[in-house]
Amino acid sequence: MRTLEQAAAFVDDVGLALLLPKADVVLPSLWEQVNGSPERNWAIREADGTFVRWSDELSFLWGAKDDLPAAGLVCVGKHLAKVVACIAPRLVATLVAANGAEPEGTDLLVAETIREAGPLTGPQLREATGLAKKEGDKAIVSLHHTLVLTSSHLVEQDGPWGALAHDLVERKWPLPRRLPSTENARTELARLVLDRTGELTAADLGGALGWRRSEAAAVLEQVGEGRDEEGFRIWTTI
Repeated sequence: MRTLEQAAAFVDDVGLALLLPKADVVLPSLWEQVNGSPERNWAIREADGTFVRWSDELSFLWGAKDDLPAAGLVCVGKHLAKVVACIAPRLVATLVAANGAEPEGTDLLVAETIREAGPLTGPQLREATGLAKKEGDKAIVSLHHTLVLTSSHLVEQDGPWGALAHDLVERKWPLPRRLPSTENARTELARLVLDRTGELTAADLGGALGWRRSEAAAVLEQVGEGRDEEGFRIWTTI
């Protein structure tokens, strides 16, 4: 996999994916498709271990995480499992309905500032709000988690690295006037993950989608066939 179109097609096929694999998270990762395996051979090194350069696979992936949302191909952000995830555009409204929350306090200030000003990078946001870096960064992560903000595009700045701009999910990925109910949205997402994995525990599903185990278990009872095994319950596809 070496093109944005191929990466977008993979995400559209699986629906939900992490950018990089994470231990104990059942979702597939874009890295595994780019690299051909989950092994973290991220750098090219000399025989003595001296760093030479980043691998071609990682270089592509690192650019893709910013280029995919910029091109309107994939929704990317810290939306799942507390790490950067890739969401097929067709599932954005479903994920918002399942996991979205109204911002409060500092989160609300950040969201409203971006609503009025348009997409902002971390430094631009701090300049606009007067927030300290730690406070602003914390709010951005929280707003990604609750599906209020998402990655927009990379903004060039002084130095070798650009800065990621964040935008409202509803502006970057226009949502339908009426979202699915939370119950229906969670059922759809649980069925999608279960169908791809074949079997899940409540911890598996909750860890991937950010739900409490009790919430995940209740949804799995609706979409899978459960069995008790060595002190815990496993659900399989019906």
